[in-house]
Amino acid sequence: MSEPFIAEIKIFAGNFAPRGYAFCDGQLLNISQNTALFSLIGTMYGGDGRSTMGLPNLKARVPVHVGNGPGLSSRSQGSTGGTPTVTLTEAQTPPHTHGLFGTNEDTDEEGETTAAGNLTGKPGGADGIYAPSGNNVQMADALSTVGTSGPHDNQMPVLVLNYIIALTGTYPSRS
Repeated sequence: MSEPFIAEIKIFAGNFAPRGYAFCDGQLLNISQNTALFSLIGTMYGGDGRSTMGLPNLKARVPVHVGNGPGLSSRSQGSTGGTPTVTLTEAQTPPHTHGLFGTNEDTDEEGETTAAGNLTGKPGGADGIYAPSGNNVQMADALSTVGTSGPHDNQMPVLVLNYIIALTGTYPSRS
């Protein structure tokens, strides 16, 4: 295997960071011990720039390329975004209705009829609900607001592996 570029990030299936690498977990490193790496990433991922520098924190994050694309937000290097849960608002739900269906015909069972002037609503297999046809019927339980306004998961399926960054190796040329 060839020597990595300093600051090169790889996915690693092991449970330790190999020699010359560190986990991409946002940890602070001493600049004086990592001058080549500091010259490449500076304080883009944290640190005070005098004695410490931060490594990228890819814990529970998905890397995204710098820039933008058609219909996408612009992303600058070192920025973060997204959220693990989302609470939808009414404005984010599509228009829809909740219908209540009934009939003013005889019931399905032989010998049973709807009382004269009444309407019946009968969900499959349930007893008929009768109401005078001349009045409005309020079905509060069927038409009331439901839900708890709690957040829902906003996470795609994942496989957890470790991201590691090369602390040593070949210094990359800009050409």
